[in-house]
Formats: sequence, structure tokens, C-alpha cells
Amino acid sequence: MDDYELDEALRSALDRLALLADVSEALAGTLDEREGLERVWRLLTQRLVDWCAIDLLRDDDQVERVCAGTRNAGLEASRGDERIAWPATDPGSALTPARRGVRPVLLDPSGLRSLPREAPWERAFAAEAERRDVASVIVAPLRTRHEVLGAIVLGRFRSHPSFGDPELALVQDLAHRVGLALDNARLYAGSENISERLQRSMLPELPRIDGFTTAARYAPSGTAAQVGGDWYDMFSLPEGAGTALIVGDVVGHDLRAAVTMSQIRNMLRGIACDRQEPPESIVHRLDTAMGMLYPEISATCVYGVLRTEPEGGAGELDYTSAGHPPPLLVPRNGRARFLTSGHGPLLGVDPALPRTGAAAFLPAGSTLLLYTDGLVERRGEPLDHGLTRLRRNAAALTDASPEEVCDRLLTAQAPDTATTGDDVALLVIRLS
Repeated sequence: MDDYELDEALRSALDRLALLADVSEALAGTLDEREGLERVWRLLTQRLVDWCAIDLLRDDDQVERVCAGTRNAGLEASRGDERIAWPATDPGSALTPARRGVRPVLLDPSGLRSLPREAPWERAFAAEAERRDVASVIVAPLRTRHEVLGAIVLGRFRSHPSFGDPELALVQDLAHRVGLALDNARLYAGSENISERLQRSMLPELPRIDGFTTAARYAPSGTAAQVGGDWYDMFSLPEGAGTALIVGDVVGHDLRAAVTMSQIRNMLRGIACDRQEPPESIVHRLDTAMGMLYPEISATCVYGVLRTEPEGGAGELDYTSAGHPPPLLVPRNGRARFLTSGHGPLLGVDPALPRTGAAAFLPAGSTLLLYTDGLVERRGEPLDHGLTRLRRNAAALTDASPEEVCDRLLTAQAPDTATTGDDVALLVIRLS
């Protein structure tokens, strides 16, 4: 081998290593299955192949084409309902080693022509290769240690050099990395789903109470498969004393925060039902109990008692805030204002610190919003901007139902849960 051939071989080896590194970096940058595969598709079509398709095996033994396309035409849109049957492999098919997850397969034009046309996936595969004038193909299994997840298909046009053993070895390594990334993404998605279901199971169904309508939402954090400490609550107090309205946030984003949230919520329920006292006294009792039972936990909350008039539809809110964002009152005329009185320290700081209460008149037809800070916070932006945005957006929704107000505010506020790591709890009350 002369110096030129040595330089070319070294350059090719370095290019392959660079591609492997870039694919690994692209996969490490996301835990979303589709986004990760599309990143891999772009790298491969830019630097290695003319055509690439990535197929994933679903639970119904069918294959979904997640992404596909050529270097020149770009990524083609895929539809989740367009699937091809992936039945038991045919021992006579050249793709059997790939289908079973044993090894990648290299096919030339004669190998493509010899694929069994009675097998749906092979038939569709061969037809597409022929339509695109692909003459050299590598099919590599995407797998974990326990199962085959699908396949990655790479093709070169007839006018370009065919694949050889170096590309076959490279694709085998690539497919292994993609398979591991897929497995991690699915483990993450599964644990995230369980965490969100756990969180939602700890939140109550809102009761129906005469005099007003309500709606609530919980939006989980998008940064990790973790539960959080945000909660809302609403219940009738004994002897017609009114309706308790609560939104709170336990510091932390883990299972401990979620469990503590549930316990604090239940403690607050018990204290409120047992003691007919002003909101600031109820929250003071809660703070004292937390100091004894959870000395290392801090939390914020707004606790209010709403009483409505039998006639006329107006109401009176007695409330106190423990380090929490202020409630927002939106009258029917849209002149929204924050209820900033009755503000006190966080729960868990010092139970001896004084707490104050406040009262606010709620006109008939007005809307009251209680929320956690995830609704108004954005990374790199002052909190005042988020509060102003909330007031402006809520003022435009006086004719919307509480359900619509929740959904539209979550969209309009665009809480950046993917970067702030904060979940959102939102409680909306509309007086008759």
C-alpha cells in the first residue's frame, strides 16, 4: 500500500469514527424516540447514504416507518397508522439474520431481486428500493439484549459506489448505539408515564358546588421522569362555613416531594375541617405540624375560603398566602388584578413568624385563578413579565368556560416545563 492509499484509508477510518461520535452525541441530546431517530436519519443521509429508512416494531407485530427519505428530497412525513405486517421470518429470506437480530445484511441487486414477495415487509422493502433505483442496501437490526426493536435500512443509488465490508461494520456499530438509545428512551417514557399517573392519582376530583363552576389542570415537568410537589384542592367546609380553595407547591421534584405533598394536603384538609378559624390561623397550624413532622421540607400555598351569596352570584374570599404567587381576580369587565394582601413566609421556614389574612369581594360573573409558579416562570425572564402576561391573557377569557380558561392559559402562557423543570397546577373558579 503506497502513501496515498494509506492516507485514504486513514481518512476513511477517521470519517467513520467521526460519524459514530456525532450519532452518539445526537442520540444523547434527546430522550424523545422520534426526535432521536430523525437526528440519526439526517446525519446518515448527509454523510453516508443516499436513502435511509428506520422501521420500528410495534406491539401488534407490525412495522411502523418512523422516518425515511433521500438525501436530495429530504425527510418524508410519516404516519403512525401506516404499518406493515412483520410476521415470523422466512428461513429462505436474505433478511432473516437482520429480522432475527443476529447481524446486518448487505444486499446487491441480485439479492434484492431474490427477496420473497409473499412476506409483506420484504415485498414493500424491495418495491421501494426498486422505485428509488437503489442498488446497494444494508439492513441492520435495532435491538437490545432481549428483543429486536426494528431495523435501519440504508441504500445507495446505482450511480454511486456500492457498500462494502467497512460500511457493514460501521452500520453494525451504528445500529447497536441506536438500539441502546431507543431502549433508554422507552424506559424513560415508561417511568415518566408511571410518575405522571402517580401524581394525578394524588390530586382530587373537584366537587360540584352551587354558586360557581370550577376547573383544574396539572401539567407535569418536562425535564425528567419525576413527580413533583404541585397540588390543588377544593372541598366544602363543615356547617356551611364555605368552600376551601387551595393551591400549593412542595419544594422538590422527586417521589419524596410528591408523597410529602399528599401528606401535607391531607393534613391541611383535616385542620381546616376540624377548626373553624381564619385562613391565616389554619395555615399557621399547618406550618407548626410541618415543623414537627417534616422539618426539612418547605412549601408554598394559598389557602382561601369562598362564601357566595344565595342571590346575586357575588362572593367573599378570605385568604392567606404562604410565599405563593398571588391569586388573580378577573371581573366580568376584564379589569384583572392580583390579590397581593395577606402575604406571609413559606411553610417550613419558622412557624413562629406571624401570618396575616385578607379579604376580597368577588363580583358576580368574576373569575378567580389560583396557580403555581410554573405557569408564570420562564427561564431568563423576570417573574413580573410572566405575571403581566397571565393577567393580560386571563382578561381576554371572561366569556370562556373554566375548562376553556385552563386549556387556553396553559397554551398562551406556554410554561417552559422542558427547561425550567417546573410543573404547573391551576385552579379556576367562575362565580355565577
